Amino acid sequence: MTKSELPAGMQATAAPIEVAPRSLRRTRRALKRVQQAFVWLYVFTALIVAVGVLLQAFSIAAYMRGAGPNALEMHQTGGFVTHSVEIVVFLAALIGYWGLWKHVGFALLLPVIGTIQVLLIGDTDASGGWINGLHGLFALVVLLLAVALAQSGKRTLSAAPTDKGMEQPHA
Repeated sequence: MTKSELPAGMQATAAPIEVAPRSLRRTRRALKRVQQAFVWLYVFTALIVAVGVLLQAFSIAAYMRGAGPNALEMHQTGGFVTHSVEIVVFLAALIGYWGLWKHVGFALLLPVIGTIQVLLIGDTDASGGWINGLHGLFALVVLLLAVALAQSGKRTLSAAPTDKGMEQPHA
């Protein structure tokens, strides 16, 4: 319709064209806040894994020094809980770092190495069970990886502006 074809009293006005509608911008900001919340969960659960490994080391050492069956039960229960939390770390990274596959891959290493560590228990009744040494060694790897993941997540949160969402994390 041209200007001359408009009914009497109507004026032609140009409507602004929005490249990114406000609702889309709000949705993106909300998604960034959700991702940031999952990075917080990632940091928190990675720290829980680190504390869990230390608790397991304490409980098995106490058991070996004669603390009794409760210490062994604490070690076994702590191992189950810690391994379960390792999976939560990965799931939190999957959402919090969606699209940043290097971070997600490092988080996946935690439950993978944790599973290998559990499989390396070996026969605890047999003397000279060298395989049990690998169980303890992999526990240290899980501890160091959990701390490194928590530090990486903390750096991501420190770099993220609070009102505009998350930026790309430091590698």
